[in-house]
Amino acid sequence: MGSGVLKALIVDDEPIARRVLREELEQFPEIRVVGEAGDGKEALEEIAKTQPELVFLDLEMPTMSGFEVIQNLTGPALPVIVIVTAFNQHAIEAFEAGAIDYLLKPVSEPRLRTAVERAQKLKGKPTEIASILDKIVSVQSSNAPRTKKIVGRTGDEYFLLDLDEILAFQAERELVWIVTAKQRLLATQSLRSLEMRLTEPQFQRVHRNSIVNVNHIRKMSALSSQRWLITLNNGLQIVVSKRQAHHIRTILDW
Repeated sequence: MGSGVLKALIVDDEPIARRVLREELEQFPEIRVVGEAGDGKEALEEIAKTQPELVFLDLEMPTMSGFEVIQNLTGPALPVIVIVTAFNQHAIEAFEAGAIDYLLKPVSEPRLRTAVERAQKLKGKPTEIASILDKIVSVQSSNAPRTKKIVGRTGDEYFLLDLDEILAFQAERELVWIVTAKQRLLATQSLRSLEMRLTEPQFQRVHRNSIVNVNHIRKMSALSSQRWLITLNNGLQIVVSKRQAHHIRTILDW
């Protein structure tokens, strides 16, 4: 496939992540971003509509994962897939051993350049592209479940947080804060998006503005028959709304 401009699609459920990656790709004259998608279903629709030659694909998305997107790709002109991941180093090494390209959030410019160069070499080689996609699916099915990460931001720095170190998520108007034992970081997703993504039972919605990790609850005090006050390990206190009071039984039985 030689030289030329590659049409690229960005797929990520985090709007900030999409914007940052788009800005990075704008520095590459050989890349033209033809669209974005915020979930797997939209990704398949955009791939069919724009026919990109390169797709930057996030793995952890609600409803349909990145792996499921790959499994549902059809047509003779399959795109080159560059996986965007927040997995830990062990998982990344497993991907690398399978000859699957990846970018670790937050994406570095040298690593992005390497991914673009690899994609260019695959242009016009549908058999090789199909082989790589098959390998992605086979590696996913054979590997153990991977560690989920949450991206938090402070200033211009992005941090990958393990779920165990997160005490709570709190919404303040349009902002969502990630509370850890030592600091608060800005989340890159809405509280609703986080709730959909956090399928682990230790995360419980206790208020329309709060999700708590029950493993970090130090004390629960009954304010009334339907109102509770939760105290976390860092001393933060959160009132449980009447609407979410039924979650208290789940917490007590945890």
